[in-house]
Amino acid sequence: MIRLEFLEEKDFEKIVQWNKDASPDELLVWAGPWYKHPLTVEQIKEYFSFGVNEKDSDTFIYKIILKETNQMVGMIELGKIDMKSNSGRVGKFFICNEGIRGKGIGKAALREVLKIGFEEFKLHRISLGVFDFNEGAIKCYEAVGLKKEGLLRDVRKAESGYWNLYEMSILEDEWRNILK
Repeated sequence: MIRLEFLEEKDFEKIVQWNKDASPDELLVWAGPWYKHPLTVEQIKEYFSFGVNEKDSDTFIYKIILKETNQMVGMIELGKIDMKSNSGRVGKFFICNEGIRGKGIGKAALREVLKIGFEEFKLHRISLGVFDFNEGAIKCYEAVGLKKEGLLRDVRKAESGYWNLYEMSILEDEWRNILK
């Protein structure tokens, strides 16, 4: 269904285009507080200037590509890789448009990034944060095996008010049991 490849500078404009009509809150949902509204290529370049996708980096961003069409349809990050604690964090997870959401692409991309984390990086724990109103994302994450650990109340201030965030994670042995 999909494959992951490193996001490259030539892909930045596409990400900006996908978000050209996004509100500040819509951008915050998938990108967190790093990018500011409106999203620009320069912001993405600045983020990459911290060593993203380099050999000894702690952050890797992948483009999600549909195998059937060879089309980029989103992105997903495995970051905050801590080799001492063998942990990492999924972030900046975005599927490009409503028309292709709900078709298993997010689940497939998350499974692939977990595989990279657990098999290539030998991580023990991979976590993520998701806003409590993002029910579709929560269902996706639970379907792949992540578990809610707790709710952080009013953790992010958005244009529409304060948002709650669920912390979710999956451990290596849980992931391996799912594969059986």
